[in-house]
Amino acid sequence: ACKDPKAPVQFPVRKPAPPKPVVKKVLLLGSGGTSIGQAGEFDYSGGQAIKALKEEGKEVVLMNPNIASVQTNMDDKSPNKADHTYFLPVTPDFVEEIIKKEKPDGIVVSMG
Repeated sequence: ACKDPKAPVQFPVRKPAPPKPVVKKVLLLGSGGTSIGQAGEFDYSGGQAIKALKEEGKEVVLMNPNIASVQTNMDDKSPNKADHTYFLPVTPDFVEEIIKKEKPDGIVVSMG
């Protein structure tokens, strides 16, 4: 119950937001299926993630075990392709090695 309904509301003072981190390079963990025709929704979402990151000016490092996915298109006709692509299983050991090599500022887990 309110003791004095006419008293002004006192809100706590909020700390300022921390500065926005500078992210230049992102590791995208592709989750496409491991065989042709599998998990198309994951492939689409990963392709859209690459497109969005590139539109924001980010360097994209892609790990995806499926060489037949849209995410892994490497031809010159694909304006939204990853800057670096690794055809490796997305397992803790392989991800750790890519992080050591590429030193990304952030990681995006691609899910449909």
